[in-house]
Amino acid sequence: MTTLLALLVLEDFPGNERRCFPARGYCRDHIRGTFVTMAAPLRDPPTESLSGRRQTFVRVAFPAPAPASAAPAKTLPGVALVTIDRPEALNALSFDLLDELAVALAALDANSSCRAVVITGSGSRAFAAGADIRELAPQTSDSLRDGRRFEVWDRLGAVGLPMIAAVRGVALGGGCELAMTCDMIVAAEDATFGQPEIRLGVMPGAGGTQRLTRAIGKARAMAMILTGESIGAHAAETLGLVTRVVPAEATVDAALELAARIAALPPLAVKAAKAAILEAHEQGLRAGLAGEREAFFRLFDSEDQAEGMAAFTEKRTPTWSGR
Repeated sequence: MTTLLALLVLEDFPGNERRCFPARGYCRDHIRGTFVTMAAPLRDPPTESLSGRRQTFVRVAFPAPAPASAAPAKTLPGVALVTIDRPEALNALSFDLLDELAVALAALDANSSCRAVVITGSGSRAFAAGADIRELAPQTSDSLRDGRRFEVWDRLGAVGLPMIAAVRGVALGGGCELAMTCDMIVAAEDATFGQPEIRLGVMPGAGGTQRLTRAIGKARAMAMILTGESIGAHAAETLGLVTRVVPAEATVDAALELAARIAALPPLAVKAAKAAILEAHEQGLRAGLAGEREAFFRLFDSEDQAEGMAAFTEKRTPTWSGR
């Protein structure tokens, strides 16, 4: 499925050099100056495991493998590692993938032996690059409401276990929204965060306008969302979006170490503390999310949405009409 490989333009936020990306949705490696992503195939090729069953997009390791710092332990009691496994599409978040992720997290949440979860993306280039253009381009506001596929985001946000996002590479659009749905973010030095939906004629529709504003403040959120610009890991840390920045190769291990410390503490108290923090943080969030979603849906009746997504598919610069 063709993916929403989100447009990246990294502006002069604190602690970041300016990185510009071409306007057709391809990500450029700012160090090598080469393209690092291409459009995914029109369909994901059917893949089967050795057992003959269709390969899924989400892998769960519970208990999680122990990092070297935990030697001689081989696993981490109470910690689960959940990996989004769609590397050929930069872990883009199709509806089916999100449903799988929600089912996996609900099962862990219901398991009394699980105390904390780390979510990461397969490979080193992306936590998750965005959503799926071919799923979204033909939609209307009515089809999005009636299909109810966006309700999966409510299920992800309802997980009671502490969740830590381990982010390498790009976390854009829905990928950034998924990272913000987690309770903490451990970011690699090469991580990039952004909400570039505006460049496709729409806006964030899975929490971006609400959670980003609460995380970094109105002014910075306005700048990022209204321009589609992205920020690097150190700027995200300075602004309060991420918990910690670590060397790229240490990202998952650092997140697992943090999860292990939490898993070692009283589980009822941890869950209660998480719920109380979220209540303090999210007063009014539910109403905000409902308003955001309705606004997002309405944009799928606009000419600019059709033009933005058609231009992406046709690899040309869009022409905005304001209608």
